[in-house]
Amino acid sequence: MNESLLNLKETDTVNILAVESSCDDTSAAVIQNGKILSNIVASQSVHEKYGGVVPELASRAHQQHIVPVVHQALSNANITKSMLNGVAFTRGPGLLGSLLVGASFIKSMAYALDIPLLAVDHMQAHILAHFIDAPKPSFPFICLTVSGGHTQIVQVNSFLDMEILGETQDDAVGEAFDKCAKLMGLPYPGGPYIDRLAQEGDPDKFTFPMTNMPDLQYSFSGIKTAFLNFLKKHENKNADFIENNKADIAASIQKTLIAMLMEKLESAATQTGICEIAIAGGVSANQGLRAKLDELSKEKGWTIYLPKLEYCTDNAAMIAITAHYLLLAGNEASLRIDPDARLHFMRY
Repeated sequence: MNESLLNLKETDTVNILAVESSCDDTSAAVIQNGKILSNIVASQSVHEKYGGVVPELASRAHQQHIVPVVHQALSNANITKSMLNGVAFTRGPGLLGSLLVGASFIKSMAYALDIPLLAVDHMQAHILAHFIDAPKPSFPFICLTVSGGHTQIVQVNSFLDMEILGETQDDAVGEAFDKCAKLMGLPYPGGPYIDRLAQEGDPDKFTFPMTNMPDLQYSFSGIKTAFLNFLKKHENKNADFIENNKADIAASIQKTLIAMLMEKLESAATQTGICEIAIAGGVSANQGLRAKLDELSKEKGWTIYLPKLEYCTDNAAMIAITAHYLLLAGNEASLRIDPDARLHFMRY
């Protein structure tokens, strides 16, 4: 273990720089004793014309953005490199090329400054984003983690003790939102466009079959196929079907996807007896999902925790808060550690 880590006291001021580079957002944040001092995000617009993230272009953009983003985060926090007590990076899951940029940069800083290196699980960081600001959940709580790449129901027993109760067996709900939006001719990323259109449509106008999976598992590949067949069937009769029914289609598919999420979440809460319920990940910004959770909280007696919108999508603040608890627990990573694109929940 690093000597500087051993010498830290509870009364010390502890500063950590964290970097997030798992996909197409380059982000850096500084945290001091559990309080976020800065959180800078540089997004990549280059992927819009391709209708999805191009891995090679993403990694190149990270290389361009990481130095100015880190510089801005330190400057906004009024922290110099010599004041850092640790540095953190996203180990995975994510795009390997993108992860390598953040990992290489931060490992170099850890070596040069001789300070602890902290490797963070991206999905666990989404969950711990709830501890950046109040109100904060009490342990144990259930977290529905929903993003473009993952859909998981997680029982959170402590900051570093989490158990996956159920997850998707194929596609994530965020990918389903984006795919359905693409089929409708909406811009990328399409999930937020479906959410906005849904506010103006009739969610009961059209119906779609919900995939029935055992236990607390999810599957979203089937509904994507059903949605494609639905559009083809109606477009064969009316070429303007999508354009004339865009809001109703969006509202109907969103209602179905949210119903699939809630069915398993309700089962998880019933099975565990836990009434503290949180959501996390990019799809947690969906207004329809938030409204449904609010409705269920009143019906089921749940206490609901919704992250601020700035902490829903990929950001370094969530990496920083996770690194804060890793440092407190003495979980320093080796400089030999490699990014893991398929990382499936780190164990400590």
